[in-house]
Amino acid sequence: MSLGVWLTFLMASFLVSVSPGAGAINTMNSGINNGVKSTFPTILGLQLGYGIQILAVAIGIGTVLASSTTMFSFIKWMGVAYLIWLGVQKWRSPDSLSNINSEENTKKKQFWQSAFVNLTNPKATVFLVALFPQFLSNSSTSSYMNQLLLMGGTLLAVDIIVMLCYAALASQLKRFVNSTSRMKLMNRAFGSFFILAAIMLAAYKKT
Repeated sequence: MSLGVWLTFLMASFLVSVSPGAGAINTMNSGINNGVKSTFPTILGLQLGYGIQILAVAIGIGTVLASSTTMFSFIKWMGVAYLIWLGVQKWRSPDSLSNINSEENTKKKQFWQSAFVNLTNPKATVFLVALFPQFLSNSSTSSYMNQLLLMGGTLLAVDIIVMLCYAALASQLKRFVNSTSRMKLMNRAFGSFFILAAIMLAAYKKT
């Protein structure tokens, strides 16, 4: 892959990651509750889900998913239900920062919750199936795999950086959440964002 092609792909990767979605909402939720350092399990979980999506596309499973209405719908509605559940849980969260930090946000829970958010997002698979062929050149199998590895690594690295920026932005809001009423408002806001993400996913149709 030439430098010019890779730089174009890098820009595309950035635009994908910076677009607000369920992953960004999840990261910002962790950032405001726990601070930037404590969002690493959340971000790594997102990368696990994203990495599995990339691997599925690389070995051809993603093409099957993208072309199968039944499989696409099944995974999509799983994702919709999960995002709604996260939204309801957030609405019902404790209104105290200390309670949230001690009860809600264990590292293991953050990791697997985030991984499932990305795993149940078939939009990402459809996008990757459409994106990868635009940048792959016809060459040997080894070169093909090297290109896929480079693109996959670029996507994950860019997403980690963008999610860290989202976490840093959200962590700055924590100092304003210094009362029960403000914490309640913040919980309701993020709960609504999760539900909005579910509605957007439900409305998405595979073209």
